[in-house]
Amino acid sequence: MIHLQVELHINGQEKRLEVSKSDSLLDVLREKGYTGAKRGCDTGACGFCTVIVDGEPEKSCVTPIAKADSTEVRTIESLGSQDDLHPIQAAFVDNFALQCGFCIPGMIMRSKALLDENPDPTERQVREALSDNLCRCTGYKKIVEAVLDASDRMSDDETVAADGGLPADVAFESGCSCSCSDSSGGGDE
Repeated sequence: MIHLQVELHINGQEKRLEVSKSDSLLDVLREKGYTGAKRGCDTGACGFCTVIVDGEPEKSCVTPIAKADSTEVRTIESLGSQDDLHPIQAAFVDNFALQCGFCIPGMIMRSKALLDENPDPTERQVREALSDNLCRCTGYKKIVEAVLDASDRMSDDETVAADGGLPADVAFESGCSCSCSDSSGGGDE
C-alpha cells in the first residue's frame, strides 16, 4: 500500500495526514471522524457525500485524496450544532425537509454552496443546484422550500449572527404551527 502525506484545512483546522494513495476524500474524512458525509453509491451519482472544497460542492466519494491535498474542506460538522443550528439546518427542520436524514448532509452542503454563490435564488435555480443530489424519501418540495426559507433567513441581517449561527433569542422561533415552538405546550393545529 502506497502512503502519502496530505495537508487539508478541514472545518477551519489544519490537518497533516498520512493516507493511502488509493483513498478518496470521503474515506479520509470518515476515518478522521467527519461522518456527516455519507457513503451512498461510491460513483458520484447520489450526492450523499457532498462537501465543500475550496468553495465548491464536491462529491467526496469520487475525489481522490491526492487531488484534495492543500485544499480547504468544509463538512456538515462545520455549520452548526444541536443547540445552535445554522440557518440552513434550521430551515430544513422547520420546513420538515428531512425524513430518513441520510441525504440531508449532502443536500445542506450543496445548499450552502448555492447560497454562498447566489444568496437569493429562484425556485428553479434551487432545483437545478440540487439536481445532483438524490433523495429517496421526499418529493423534493419541502427541501426546495427549506432552501428558499434559508435564503430569506440568511439575508436578514438582524437574524443572522456574524458567525452564521442564530442568536439565542431567535433560535427557537421556527414559524411552524406545531407545539414544538410554543412553550405553553399547545399549538395552532
